[in-house]
Amino acid sequence: MRFTGNSDAKADAKGRIFLPAAFRKLLTQSGEEGLVMRRDIFQKCLVLYPRSVWDRMLDQVVASTSPFNGKGRDVMRRLVAGTENLSLDSDGRILIPRRYLEMAGITSEVRFIGMDDTIEIWNRQAADALLESEDQLALDMEALMNTTLCNHS
Repeated sequence: MRFTGNSDAKADAKGRIFLPAAFRKLLTQSGEEGLVMRRDIFQKCLVLYPRSVWDRMLDQVVASTSPFNGKGRDVMRRLVAGTENLSLDSDGRILIPRRYLEMAGITSEVRFIGMDDTIEIWNRQAADALLESEDQLALDMEALMNTTLCNHS
């Protein structure tokens, strides 16, 4: 399952937002029913994980630490404590609790961005600012790919 592209939407007063049809279709085709949401650990946005993707990621965290490693347990605790289980309603909407909207600076207008096996939810203006520089994207891709190619040689 690969989410790509972006789509704008609006949150209603209760925090309900229609998940883009293309993303709903991918979830349905993959048999995904549940979603897990948390604030991104790097950016001021929210991330939707299909349940299977979240479980796979959590398994990686568990495998990389021990129940007797205090720092690892603390990372795990902070990671899972910041989550919310979500599901689509019959109209294809998700209900995002107010505290999560505030964490991401979302008031009404949002942008969904497909990020491989997850979906990011951004304040639309913040997403515009992030995505506006194609020149910077070219420079960043060049640096990333040159580094990646050098490391695999």
